[in-house]
Amino acid sequence: MNSPTADAGPETRADLAGTTEPRLTSLAHGGGCGCKIAPGLLAEILKGSSSLPVPAQLLVGIETADDAAVYQLNAEQAMIATTDFFMPIVDDPYDFGRIAATNAISDVYAMGGRPLFALALVGMPIGVLSVATIRAILDGGAAACRAAGIPVAGGHTIDSVEPIYGLVALGLVHPDRVLRNSGAQPGDRLVLGKALGVGVYSAALKKDALDAAGYAAMVASTTRLNTPGPDLAGLPGVHALTDVTGFGLAGHALELARGSGCNVRIDWPRVPFLPGARELATRGFVTGASARNWAGYGKQVQLPAGFSDTERALLTDPQTSGGLLAACSTQALADVLAIFRRHGFDAVDCGEVLDRAVAAQVLIA
Repeated sequence: MNSPTADAGPETRADLAGTTEPRLTSLAHGGGCGCKIAPGLLAEILKGSSSLPVPAQLLVGIETADDAAVYQLNAEQAMIATTDFFMPIVDDPYDFGRIAATNAISDVYAMGGRPLFALALVGMPIGVLSVATIRAILDGGAAACRAAGIPVAGGHTIDSVEPIYGLVALGLVHPDRVLRNSGAQPGDRLVLGKALGVGVYSAALKKDALDAAGYAAMVASTTRLNTPGPDLAGLPGVHALTDVTGFGLAGHALELARGSGCNVRIDWPRVPFLPGARELATRGFVTGASARNWAGYGKQVQLPAGFSDTERALLTDPQTSGGLLAACSTQALADVLAIFRRHGFDAVDCGEVLDRAVAAQVLIA
């Protein structure tokens, strides 16, 4: 089952007006955060791009590939600014809108902030998708914003070959409570907020191999707002925060390690997965993005003996609207887990920040 509306054939779906039009995923060469430019190529593109003077008020820029920019407004407030958009990961237009908007807003939470408002970014193949379908995508995005307590205050639209939707998301945080991906300290524990496997699910979805229960689990995970972020920012023992998206768990853990100048270890048996994700990966339902991720940063990841290709694909599986990854002191661990539980997340303690390192690595144990 592809989605509640994907019963009109492998490459078509019934739109909201009852006519037949292409499946959303058939119009995109990639879906969700799996559309990201491979990490190695992205690093090459961005090399030397920060040559302009940086004002003192810019607390977070592009230096450590953090989740958002942060600009201090005054002694009590800093503005968080981020943007995220991608092509369809599901065929249901309303679900696509919700997932894309939730994913974009997540970067505000990942900095420890609260969202303020959003602007919509919309690129649609006019004449290929119906007005009803495009409206449903925007309605889904607006619903995610309402859940976050913010308005969609404007945006920009273009006629595009592939359907694209996302947000510019703005938020506020106290300057002293900004959580970067660069503050982890040796001895910190790593806490992961959501189960992995969204990329595997999306690969199965495209080949009609994801059942109704799997689709429901996928939508539930990708539309859950990462609301623990601001509460985590209020704990002195939380030293770093990011979210796990298109570069997979290994890639975003590596960004945290590099930014913090530390090695990190992931206790692989403790990492949670969406129901059936490992079985689907074993059957070959993995994305091309997982291989591109490994090619981009695999030299900085140490795998244990006997680590299979399937497990490596799961380690690098691109997550869309994935969970928060927090680094906290052992003394704060219980409080961190309690915050996640209070917000409805089954977070797990799944790793540790190790020693300081000039060339940071991720070790899989």
